[in-house]
Amino acid sequence: MMLFKRLVMLSFLTLWAAFAAAQEGVVVPKPGAKELCPVCGMLVSKYPNWVAVVRYRDGHAHFFDGAKDMFKYLHDYARYAPGHRKEDIAGIHVTEFYGLGKMDAHQAFYVIGSDVPGPMGHEFVPLATRADAEEFFKDHKGKQILTFEQVSAALIERVDDGKF
Repeated sequence: MMLFKRLVMLSFLTLWAAFAAAQEGVVVPKPGAKELCPVCGMLVSKYPNWVAVVRYRDGHAHFFDGAKDMFKYLHDYARYAPGHRKEDIAGIHVTEFYGLGKMDAHQAFYVIGSDVPGPMGHEFVPLATRADAEEFFKDHKGKQILTFEQVSAALIERVDDGKF
């Protein structure tokens, strides 16, 4: 049993070190106290455990009160990001549910349909690994696990309406 615990801890430390190395050199800005989500207008700093960020090469960033609004922004760029170009995005980050650290949104797994509401109700819950997503899915009655690339405008609308 002690060997098993050591192996689990070693696996965790290895995963953490790999994650930290992948994020090295990337500075993810934090929202200001009065930063508003460009999609819903909510005060982002009130929901630090859900913050998502789109960073631009010029240093500008847009903050969101959850991954769902971030996806809305990215899928309707003309409406929510006038004056910006997708080609100028330097990084997209979400707050990972269990560790609450920022991670590359393209690397996260998202659970929809769970019993864990976000600031705007039904949410895309970001998890760092497939195993974490599967555990969360089981523990919180999730309906589907998705990757960044699988999120479509139609799916965002269904999640918003609670129709998974």
